[in-house]
Amino acid sequence: MKLHEIRDNEGANRTKKRVARGPGSGKGKTAGRGIKGQKSRSGVALNGYEGGQMPLYRRLPKRGFTAPNAKKFAVINLGQLQAFIDSGKLDAKADVTEDALVEAGVVRRKLDGVRLLAKGELKAKLNITVTGASKSAVEAVEKAGGKVVLPAAAE
Repeated sequence: MKLHEIRDNEGANRTKKRVARGPGSGKGKTAGRGIKGQKSRSGVALNGYEGGQMPLYRRLPKRGFTAPNAKKFAVINLGQLQAFIDSGKLDAKADVTEDALVEAGVVRRKLDGVRLLAKGELKAKLNITVTGASKSAVEAVEKAGGKVVLPAAAE
């Protein structure tokens, strides 16, 4: 086989349908849009319009509230921590801080802080300093012989 003999598989490429290119194409004149009416013209915006009826998005009740100042935490689980310690990316003997977690790649970025959750199992003895942690996560870390340090404001 030579470079100039290489071809795509049969049916892998389709030629683009060229509309409005004369009657011989089968899609000439109206270009498959039919005759007259809003849909035959350009700039159609029919989304959400139901012909005078109250649109669905206005018939449905509005519920809930999104706080504009809500804090967004980077979340880590105990199982993730253990996996990173096992793979040698995180040092269990050193203090584990939020910066160390970002450096090791456990979390991508800190956002408003890092929150520790209890999913998975932790076997290593760790001293962890994070913004927040669930009660069960703190208990699991202490059970493994470590401790969780939280800032005074989060407690």
